[in-house]
Amino acid sequence: MAAPSHSSIRARPGAQPAPASYSKLLNLPNFLTLCRIGSIPIFLIFLTRQRYEAALYVFAAAAVTDGLDGAVARWFDSRTELGAFLDPFADKLMLVSAFVVLTIDGELPGYLLSVVMIRDIVIVVGYLMISFFTGERVPVRPSYLGKLSTVMQLGCVIGVLARAGNYWPEDFNALLIATVAVTAASFIHYMYRGLVWLRSREPEMFA
Repeated sequence: MAAPSHSSIRARPGAQPAPASYSKLLNLPNFLTLCRIGSIPIFLIFLTRQRYEAALYVFAAAAVTDGLDGAVARWFDSRTELGAFLDPFADKLMLVSAFVVLTIDGELPGYLLSVVMIRDIVIVVGYLMISFFTGERVPVRPSYLGKLSTVMQLGCVIGVLARAGNYWPEDFNALLIATVAVTAASFIHYMYRGLVWLRSREPEMFA
């Protein structure tokens, strides 16, 4: 009897996937992102106990890993779909958690949290609705305004935490107002991009 060919082995139902596929998912950039997600409970414990200086160190370490995992992924061409999802998820989870706790503590104004939350919720719901109506997965590409708003939101959190250790001026209202403006502008821009993409796929919806 002839030995089965390599193609028949690959096509056999129930065959186990090659270990290489798992190694691609569990690479260094994704590991750093998972470490950042794991640091969020520690960060929140320090925040809720108002140990802002310790929280600042954890937040700074998370920011370093955020920059490092992206750089490693580019240098070694090790980008994955899992990493493309986890990286912004980790950023948003830490940012939104920080905004909620600091707003409850009275360290950040409620209007800033409202704008950030409304933008993120509407973007996520809009993404799901567009995917539902078109039956396609919408490509997620952060805009320059979106990246700038994230950086400014990070600056607001760092400002509050650093202010507790006298590393930051007491009054940074200008940064708060600018963050609200840029976040709102990025929201409008994402909405526009989503509608343009939807119109290119489902033109009859706009007839």
